[in-house]
Amino acid sequence: MSTDTTALQTVNTAGASRPHLLRRLARDPLALIALIFLVLIVVAAILAPVLAPFDPYDTNLRMRLRPPGGDHLLGTDTQGRDLLTRLLYGARTTLALGFASIVVGSLIGTSIGLAAAFYRRLEGPLMRLVDILLSFPSILFGLALAAMLGVGMDSLVIALGLSAAPPIARVARATAASVMQAEYMDAGRVIGLSDSALIRRYLLRNCAAPIVVYCSLQFGETILLAAALGFLGLGLQPPTAELGSIAAEGRSFIFLAPHVSTAASLLIFMIVLSCNLLGDAFRDLTDPKLQR
Repeated sequence: MSTDTTALQTVNTAGASRPHLLRRLARDPLALIALIFLVLIVVAAILAPVLAPFDPYDTNLRMRLRPPGGDHLLGTDTQGRDLLTRLLYGARTTLALGFASIVVGSLIGTSIGLAAAFYRRLEGPLMRLVDILLSFPSILFGLALAAMLGVGMDSLVIALGLSAAPPIARVARATAASVMQAEYMDAGRVIGLSDSALIRRYLLRNCAAPIVVYCSLQFGETILLAAALGFLGLGLQPPTAELGSIAAEGRSFIFLAPHVSTAASLLIFMIVLSCNLLGDAFRDLTDPKLQR
């Protein structure tokens, strides 16, 4: 059997197992609730311009810090803006920021991990660099990068992506190291496949599932780090609606109007918890040891 046929069978087997994984996921009540919540939040964030009852940037100081009730279901913030509207737009911004950052981090981390496993002479320098970056707490690393790169969406995506890259690189390298010992990798070299073809057609394809599962776990941490940077004033600047900055705006009035910080913090908590529960479920479903 040729190496192409072997690789295609591996991919087809993975594709055929997806419905089975989804059925098993549906039998996990916590994971199912987390999935439904995340889907609802994503849909609400995308449809924020349609669902939001007010303009997110329309201030009215006469209505500031109103408690929940009446026309303002969740109350108003420090500038008299409808809090529900701000949360919808804030979730939109935070989720977009987290998704873009995890894409950047996965591209960088996967590239480093695969290169370290495939080119053994690069393994030492690359993984020692990853170890150095991992020695810093993610919040401090993110703070340092955000301070150096400045404020703004692009700078924040780069800072969060670089913070997410080192652990993804470790996972990618460990997964790729086991794939490199497979017979089809040796067979690919024997028939004269180039390095790029081996990496693209065999190594990356067989490492994709564990990396995607880990990225789903890392997504929650990236959301939390983005919110922390916004809370500390190093994220997107006001009046941009972002969950971390919304929580920060209400901290000075936590006893007078606790609903401002509480609502934003609770939404951050629910998003991160749902991402972690769903990531754990995917990890368990794709772990061969747990399958047995």
